[in-house]
Amino acid sequence: MRILLVEDEAEMASALGTALNRHDIVLDHVPTLAEAEEALAERVHDAVLLDRQLPDGDGLSLLAQLRSGRAADSRGVPVIVLTARSEISERVAGLDAGADDYLAKPFAVEELLARLRAVLRRPGDLAARIVRLGKLAFDWEHREASVAGLALDLPRRELLVLETLLRRAGRTVMRASLEEAVYGFDDEVQSNALDAHISRLRRKLAEAGAGIEIHGIRGVGYLLRAPA
Repeated sequence: MRILLVEDEAEMASALGTALNRHDIVLDHVPTLAEAEEALAERVHDAVLLDRQLPDGDGLSLLAQLRSGRAADSRGVPVIVLTARSEISERVAGLDAGADDYLAKPFAVEELLARLRAVLRRPGDLAARIVRLGKLAFDWEHREASVAGLALDLPRRELLVLETLLRRAGRTVMRASLEEAVYGFDDEVQSNALDAHISRLRRKLAEAGAGIEIHGIRGVGYLLRAPA
């Protein structure tokens, strides 16, 4: 899961990034509305955490662009407003502007995670289903993989690789797309790091008898499928 955090308080952004990474979430952080627009145009995000009091304006202006379709391809992306402006009138303004939820600072990370799960749990949304391929089952809401009812113990980056490949099962996923899904803006990526994650994931899937294969497409990317 990739989340965009629009927050100008560096200390809070760092703390959130550390906490969310422990829950297998890639966090892209930008401090301004202008950079948020660029980030949304550059990458697909599963949700946006949006502060209101930003150096270049009120976060609700970005929300208006998202809901009108003027901000990249992100019209339907869930948005949770995070702000110290907690008065009822402010919350009403945020929700009326199109926010999916509104969380006042300070807040517990556990509550934020629960609210993220809630806004992603929508009818027909991929996040609301268990996806099956071969003998593998992937629970999108709880972000857990299992084979024949036995959980697969996957580190964060291997889980992100599997999640991204499953979203496009049967189709080739470009190497650049996989790297974008697995690494945040500020992560240092070694040239063979992705290949190492995929190699370990392949081995674990085979050992578990998942009945699926990850094929490398030379010079292009990778493809996940169940053998015919």
